Amino acid sequence: MSAKRNRRRFTAQFKAEVALAALQEREPLAALAVKFGLTPAQITTWKQQLKQQAAQVFSSPTVAAEPALDVEALYAQLGRLQMENALLKKTLAR
Repeated sequence: MSAKRNRRRFTAQFKAEVALAALQEREPLAALAVKFGLTPAQITTWKQQLKQQAAQVFSSPTVAAEPALDVEALYAQLGRLQMENALLKKTLAR
């Protein structure tokens, strides 16, 4: 019977650190793999992801990045406020 090995989960900070170290190329990939306890293939994957997504760090926020508004709920609230406003005007006019 073999022991079940838990899957390791890495933080974004750790991945960025490893990918940046790989991009600097001061140490061979094999040495980085031993240093961080990873496989060279994993380091290469994170390095490629960093290269592909690095431009997003400096891009301006897009419309898609804004939270989606619930238009139906906003119209319902507007209707309630208009009715309340009309009722208050009638009450104050008396």
